[in-house]
Amino acid sequence: MSEVKVFRVIGEIRKPNWKTSFEKEVIAIKPEHAIEKVYTELGSKHRVKRFHIEIRKVEEVAPGEVEDPLIRKLLAGEGKIGGKS
Repeated sequence: MSEVKVFRVIGEIRKPNWKTSFEKEVIAIKPEHAIEKVYTELGSKHRVKRFHIEIRKVEEVAPGEVEDPLIRKLLAGEGKIGGKS
C-alpha cells in the first residue's frame, strides 16, 4: 500500500481580466496526483480552464507544518469531517 502525503501546490490563475495567486494543500500519493486534484478543484470552484492555471511549485509538507484545518484534523484522526458524529 502506498503512503498518503500532504502536498502544498503554489501557483497562479491567469484569465484575461483576472489574475490571482493561490496556495493549496491537498492529500495525495504522488505530486502528479496533487496537481490533478488542484486542477479539478480550481476548475470547479472558479470556472477556469487548465491552461489558465500555472503551477509554480509542488512541495511535500510535514504533518506538523500543515496549515489547512481540515487536513490537520484528518491527519490527527479525529473522526468524521463535515457530518454529525
